This record gives sequence, structure tokens and C-alpha cells, in this order.
Amino acid sequence: MGTTTFLYKSDPVRGRQWAEVFARRRPDVDFRIWPDVGDPAQVRFLAAWEPPPDMAERFPNLQVLFSSGAGVDQFDFAVLPPALPVVRMVEPGIVRGMVEYVTHAVLGLHRNMPQYQRQQDEGVWKPLPVLPAGERRIGVLGLGSLGQAALAQLVALGFDCAGWSRSRHAVDGVQCHAGADELPAFLARTDILVCLLPLTDSTRGFLDARLFSLLPAGAGLVHVGRGPQLVDAHLLAALASGQIGDAVLDVTDPEPLPPEHAFWRHPRIRLTPHIASMTQPLSAAEALLDNVARFEAGEPMVGLVDRARGY
Repeated sequence: MGTTTFLYKSDPVRGRQWAEVFARRRPDVDFRIWPDVGDPAQVRFLAAWEPPPDMAERFPNLQVLFSSGAGVDQFDFAVLPPALPVVRMVEPGIVRGMVEYVTHAVLGLHRNMPQYQRQQDEGVWKPLPVLPAGERRIGVLGLGSLGQAALAQLVALGFDCAGWSRSRHAVDGVQCHAGADELPAFLARTDILVCLLPLTDSTRGFLDARLFSLLPAGAGLVHVGRGPQLVDAHLLAALASGQIGDAVLDVTDPEPLPPEHAFWRHPRIRLTPHIASMTQPLSAAEALLDNVARFEAGEPMVGLVDRARGY
């Protein structure tokens, strides 16, 4: 089959770091950074955030498409070859970053930090009651690798934790709920809700007025899934009524938010620019090469996407 080319189409600065890992671990692979494609017929693997629109025609021998990030909702599966394996990025740096962000956000809501910031802005010195972690109920939407890692840390801190996903899971120390029928009970016992769902047709607009109404009054929200999962107007209404007490948002729709958007100046919203978890170049390249080895050995790849589910 000739030379095997691995093509990287994403941030070129990170790409050069990937190149160092490939040179050390797989000198037999011709690693190239877009737009330096070389011979398109030799491209067997492509890692991209946004693949070229004519990918199937341009690279006739492509065997695997890797996402350079944790999500795959940016891919248009309708135009991808139906038999082409698509693999999302699962690597330690992404997991560690998300655990850090979620833990920080949950602890901030748990210890009333948004209210203390408002009091500081107003020059008010007023201690608030401190609730033990064991009496604060945390609920995580999404029990994939990121959700389970975040829950492990929150359980270790002593929080009363539950999780919800479409399919049944078992996670140590966590009350696991599954399916639409069990969603209301999960929400009813959740004081701080963390959204780590993938973006699919069924999760678009998932964080809406009905969902907020099923939470205890004054619940906190940490949204680190995808922007289109949140109905902005419904969150603003829930904050105005007190149904949601405070929200920490790392993802929005669109990104970046336009300057006039209400989220920028809302006193009960803490906004960050989609930085909760970022792929770490060196550990990502190592994880991806491990997956290439699995593919070459005929073994299942970590992060292989089920197209029917969309993740």
C-alpha cells in the first residue's frame, strides 16, 4: 500500500507538537500538517476539527477520521462515507481539565461564591450559612468518560451525587438514573445540575423551562456541554423567577456571544469562553497513536462514535 500518511488539520502550533510525538513513536508514518497533504492517495488517517468538504473524493483511501476535540457534533455525518469510522478524542488532558472546571464551579455554587461577589460589589459584609457537602445534592447529566470522572471527584469531596444518561450505567457512590422516565426523579433531587451531555438531536434545547421547573427552587446550573442545548430565554426567565439561583456557563450559542447578549451583564451568570476542557497536545497525540495501534491490530478504538446515537 506504500507510505501511510497521517494528516492533521487543526491548530498548526499544536500540530507541530504532535509531529514530535509521531517522529518519536511512529517514524514509519508520514505525519503532515494541512495544507501540506502530500499524495492524497496515501492519507489513511485524518485528525480534524472541520474536515475538508470534499474529503471522500480527495482522500480515497482514508480509513479513520479522528476528531481533534472531545466532541463530534461539528461533523456533518450526512456527507461522510457511511462506513468510515469516526473517533472522538479521549485523552487524559481533556478529562483532567473538565474535572478541574466542574469541581471549581460546583464548589463555588456550594459555598455561595456568586452571592459573596454580589455582596462585595455592594459593600455588604454578611456571612451566609455553610451547608456540609453531604447535604448538597449534585446531579450530572451525561455519564460518559467526562461525567464519570467529574462525579468521582465530587463523590470524594463528600457530595451526595447522582447521574443521568439515556442508557443504564453503574458508577461507584453515585445514584444512577436512565431514560426519560427517570429524569424527573433525578432532577427533583438535584441542588446543583451539571450538564455534560453530548450535542445530538435529542439534547438540542434540552435545558429548557420544563426541565428547570423540575429542579428544586433556587438550584444552581453548571453548563459545560454544548451551547445549543440551552434555551437562553428560558434560563433568563428561570433566573428572574428564582427557580435557578445562579448559573455557570462555559458554552453558548453562538460562540462568541454578541456584545449585546444579556448573559454578559447578568448578575447571576458566570461566563467563560469555552475553556473548561482543552485538548493537551502531547497527551492527545499519545492517546491518538494508541488508537491507531488498536485499529491496525483489529482492536476496538477508544471513543469510536456510534452514528445512530451521535456520540
